[in-house]
Amino acid sequence: MRTVSVAQAATAQEAVLPARVQEALGELVGAAKEGLLALSVGVGLGVLAELMEEEVDEVVGPKGRHDRDRTAVRHGHDNGSVTLGGRRVPIQRPRARSADGADEVALQAYAHFADRDALTGVVLERMLAGVSTRRYARTQEPVGSEVEQASRSTSKSAVSRTFVARTSERLDELMARRLDDIRLAVLMLDGIDLKGRTNVVCLGITTEGVKIPLGLWEGSTENAAVATALLADLVDRGLDVGQGVVCVLDGAKALRKAVRDVLGADTPVQRCIRHKERNVLDHLPERDRAAVKRRLRAAWKLDDHAAALQRLQTLADELARSHPGGAASLKEGMAETLTVTRLGIRGALKGTLESTNPCESMIECVRRTSRNVKRWQSGDMALRWTAAGMLEAKQQFRKVIGYRDLAKLAIAIAIERDLTKTKLSPTAQEADTRTA
Repeated sequence: MRTVSVAQAATAQEAVLPARVQEALGELVGAAKEGLLALSVGVGLGVLAELMEEEVDEVVGPKGRHDRDRTAVRHGHDNGSVTLGGRRVPIQRPRARSADGADEVALQAYAHFADRDALTGVVLERMLAGVSTRRYARTQEPVGSEVEQASRSTSKSAVSRTFVARTSERLDELMARRLDDIRLAVLMLDGIDLKGRTNVVCLGITTEGVKIPLGLWEGSTENAAVATALLADLVDRGLDVGQGVVCVLDGAKALRKAVRDVLGADTPVQRCIRHKERNVLDHLPERDRAAVKRRLRAAWKLDDHAAALQRLQTLADELARSHPGGAASLKEGMAETLTVTRLGIRGALKGTLESTNPCESMIECVRRTSRNVKRWQSGDMALRWTAAGMLEAKQQFRKVIGYRDLAKLAIAIAIERDLTKTKLSPTAQEADTRTA
C-alpha cells in the first residue's frame, strides 16, 4: 500500500478547494512540504499574530468604534522578534499607546514570547551537552526555509555572548546563596585542574543525604590560601558546622591545613582511602602491588577501629624494610583513613564516606561539560564553566547510599567532641593552677 506524505495530501486537496481557501492555505501547504515541524511553526506564528491583535482589541476596544472613555489607542505596527527553538525570529507586532500618547502599553502576549530566558536556557543546555559555538546553528530544528533565513542569534559570537551571560548568572547563583538553612553532616573538598588553572570545589551532604554544591574558589594551584578562602566564604555565607561535620579530603596537606584553620582543630577529617591506596602503590614495584592492595582494603573493611589500625601499622612496618617510600606514604595520615570507622559508622554509609567519590562524580561532570574548551582565557572563564558544570551535576544527584545513618554520624561527632573537651579540661585547670 502506497503511503502518501502530508505535503502530497495537502497539495492534492489544494486543487479542488475554492480559490479563496487555496489563497489562505497557500503558505501552510508550502510549509508542509518542508516537514511537520515547519508546518507547526507557521501555524504557531499565525496564532501568535492573532493573539496580539486580540489583546490590542481588549486594551483599546474594537477597531472602528468610537469610545470617548478609552484609555489607550492603536499605534500601528513595528518590528519585533520572538524566541523560537534557540533562535530569534522577526515578526510584526501591533503597538498601543495611552490615550494621551505619553506611554507605550505593553502587550503581555508579545512580552511572553519575546522573553530571552528561553533562548539563553537552550544555549546553555546545548553548550553543556558539548555543542560548540561554531556548530550551534547546525543543531537547530528545521522550522522552514523562510523562518530560518530570517532568524538570528545563532552566530558564533551571539551564542558565545549568550553563554557567557548565562554562566555568569550560574556563578552568581552558586556563590551568593545563603547557607543558613542547610544542616550539613559531611563536607567534601577537592581540586579540579583545567589545563593549568585550578579550582577548589566544595560539596556538602545534608543530614537527609542530599548532595549540594556549596561553592568554589580559583587559584593557580590547590594551595592552602585558596582552600582557606573558600571555607571562609562558606562560613561568611552562614554555613554552620558547630553541630558536627566530618570533612572528607583527598589527602592534600593544603586542604587539611585550611580545615584546621577555618573549621577548627577538633573537626574530624576522613582521608580518602582510594587516594591513599594509589599513593602507597605508586611507591611499589608492580609485582608487589596486588598483595599490598588486598591487605590495605582488608584493613579498611574492618569495623573494629583498633584492629584495622593495627593491621595498617603492621603493614607499614613491613614496608619500611623493603619499600620505605611506600611505608612513609602509608604512615602519613594513616589514622585519618579510619575516621569514619572510629566514629562507629558501618555498612553502606561507611563505604560512601571513606572516599571523595561523590565529589569526584561532580568534578567529572564539570570535565565532561567543558571538554570542548581548548584554551582557558581567564580565571573568570574557568569559574563560570566550573559553576555551570556543578549545577548541571546537581540535577543528576541522588541521595547518598546509606543516608539513613547520617543522624548517627552527627551524634557520634558530638559525643567525641564532648569527650575530647572533658579529657582536656583537667589539663587546662592544672595549667591555670601552675600559672597562679
